Amino acid sequence: MTAERTAPERLTEDQAAAELARLAAAIARHDRLYHQEDAPEISDAAYDALRRRNDAIEARFPQLVCADSPNRRIGAAPASGFAKVTHRVPMLSLDNAFEDADVQAFDQRVRRFLGLGADEPVPLVAEPKIDGLAIALHYEDGRFVLGATRGDGTTGEDVTRNLATLRSIPARLKGRTPARLEVRGEVYMERADFLALNRAREAADEPVFANPRNSAAGSLRQKDMAVTASRPLRFFAYGWGDLAEDLGPTQWACLDRLDALGFTTNPERKLCAGVDEALGLWRAIEAKRASLPYDIDGVVYKVDRLDWQARLGSVGRVPRWALAHKFSAETARTTVEDIVVQVGRTGALTPVANLAPVTVGGVVVSRATLHNEDEIQRKDIRVGDTVVIQRAGDVIPQVLAVDLDQRPKDARPFDVPTACPVCGSAAVREDGEAVRRCTGGLTCPAQAVERLRHFVGRDAFDIEGLGEKQIAAFFEAGLVRAPADLFRLEARDATAEPRLAEREGWGTVSAANLFHAIAERRRVPLARFIHALGVRRVGEGMARVLARRYRTFAAWRSAMDAVARGDADARADLLAIDKVGDAVADALAAFFAEPHNERTLDALAAEVTVEDAEERAAGTTLAGKTVVFTGTLERMTRDEAKARAEALGATVAGSVSRKTDFVVVGSDAGSKAAKARELGVTTMTEDEWLALAEAALGGRPPPAGRGGRGKWRGTS
Repeated sequence: MTAERTAPERLTEDQAAAELARLAAAIARHDRLYHQEDAPEISDAAYDALRRRNDAIEARFPQLVCADSPNRRIGAAPASGFAKVTHRVPMLSLDNAFEDADVQAFDQRVRRFLGLGADEPVPLVAEPKIDGLAIALHYEDGRFVLGATRGDGTTGEDVTRNLATLRSIPARLKGRTPARLEVRGEVYMERADFLALNRAREAADEPVFANPRNSAAGSLRQKDMAVTASRPLRFFAYGWGDLAEDLGPTQWACLDRLDALGFTTNPERKLCAGVDEALGLWRAIEAKRASLPYDIDGVVYKVDRLDWQARLGSVGRVPRWALAHKFSAETARTTVEDIVVQVGRTGALTPVANLAPVTVGGVVVSRATLHNEDEIQRKDIRVGDTVVIQRAGDVIPQVLAVDLDQRPKDARPFDVPTACPVCGSAAVREDGEAVRRCTGGLTCPAQAVERLRHFVGRDAFDIEGLGEKQIAAFFEAGLVRAPADLFRLEARDATAEPRLAEREGWGTVSAANLFHAIAERRRVPLARFIHALGVRRVGEGMARVLARRYRTFAAWRSAMDAVARGDADARADLLAIDKVGDAVADALAAFFAEPHNERTLDALAAEVTVEDAEERAAGTTLAGKTVVFTGTLERMTRDEAKARAEALGATVAGSVSRKTDFVVVGSDAGSKAAKARELGVTTMTEDEWLALAEAALGGRPPPAGRGGRGKWRGTS
């Protein structure tokens, strides 16, 4: 059995680390396709399965959870073409549940975090989960002034002019309004309107939309607002972000207030006394799902009391006080016409099934990733097979099973490639790895091109005008073989024959635009620079963590060089960062031990300026400090203490080192307290830490998880 299909409790630590790296890369890619490009390549169910697998392994191996975990990432970076908007309060994603037991476990987690007794009621607001596009609407003195997409949760796109064309979004609010109000909700398209729009597009010989969600997203992201105005878009409000004053004490009261202000909230919403009533509503909505005029893919539960929401806060990309309970997926049957192998930037060989096109829920699907050779062998997928596929609103499905009764007599098992299909180098599979990799390294054109594509991507250097085709063409022509070559391209072009403007697909204006876009990226934040290098197991989230910890490029590179040399103190300092494990440390050490990578860094440093990282919560005296909690806390749970410390800008570490600033010692403290005394690190009691934390904000309560007031001191 392969690591990818082995139960989490039977994985070795090395297998788990490799599997988490694969899952993080896959989920990040599908987030980008869904949120940036409105062109998903796997079904909702397949995506959810990836996340469930990731969550199960992280729960089994918490020491391997890294900052680039999918659970610490929200959506994807905003697409180019619209001005960017920074959300003052992050737009979080939601954790998913698929069984009643998952929802009951959510209820128990809330109780444990808040220290509630078994008899304490936990009312929940439940409402359908609309399959649309998340939007934030900003009002000043009751007047609509700004509208933005969620983007990556921190930065979205300014689509104010287009949103102003929606009749369900009020230009002015009713009655008394807060001086500043951010309302959040979903832009969607009803099924009947979607079908009518596609019929009109077919009649005009225009491409049709895949589903209502893609249709809504594409309609809202139009450069011509008249196009958006012509599309039947609607808006449901379900929450809020930045506020000048509270809307009410509970989620339910706030939704009622939004109704009174002139917004439309979902009429199917209900205030449930507890988890059993919430599950009953889920079953009732599932039963009438097909009769609703809009697409939904589940029901969202939110803790009703806002003071509890504030204490619960968030972890990574998701709030602790909310949960999405998903519905089951759709299935269909089709045949496998071919199995091809693609090569990624890390050399991973990924088999892909080309399918006979089939319509599932109104969407035509024709491809499916098969993950790796073991997945193919486990399901015994062959060319010519009839397969059952699963889809829940997206384009490329998951292959569930093969119908062996329909197998052609001449069908042959898939031949595992032992050579890279691009460069011919040996393709090997290391012990504990789920994938086979090309050994060609940077000599393999596929890997080199993929690495360059990653380098210029939106969440890395973000160089506009350099896509897959342009990078591949530049590489083939010998114009760009390494990242630093991009920044020398304009100078080289002055004496090139032919000039870029004379090449196929280019002109004077497009060449000038590209050179300008490259010049604009000669200054880059440290986090983007680290992520752009493509170090294995160092994704966008982990790059931000490293940037915050080391602050400058020189400090980060010096520390990583030391780790590569085997410096025990440098490695201990790296591992002391919360959630950084041996797998990440090993990957960084391997990267910096490679002379070619050192030369790449030298070349880049000569061409670009790497900006220092900004400190989080810089307005507090605890910003940038490193704190470790040990022992049992009495006045709040450990999870709440960590969440509050991070809200103050502190870094919570999992182990004590010489770089640790404070160790907060609860009752029954063990080796960490002893280690702190040995190293001379400041230790303090829980009460002393709480006093220090309040003083850090000048006596004000620390910020709550979603902008609410929340209490610093938890109750037992």
